Amino acid sequence: MSIWRVLLSILFPPLAVIDKGCGSVVIVLILTCLGWIPGVIAALIIINNPER
Repeated sequence: MSIWRVLLSILFPPLAVIDKGCGSVVIVLILTCLGWIPGVIAALIIINNPER
């Protein structure tokens, strides 16, 4: 996980997970619309997932 990816997930979470698949982008986008903090948390969790 690079510092640029972390900064991108803080500024615009759906753009940070764009390479993780459509499902991840949709989930993060919905959470970001509901509240900025849940979107950031979800993006950071998806980025840190070693399985993907």
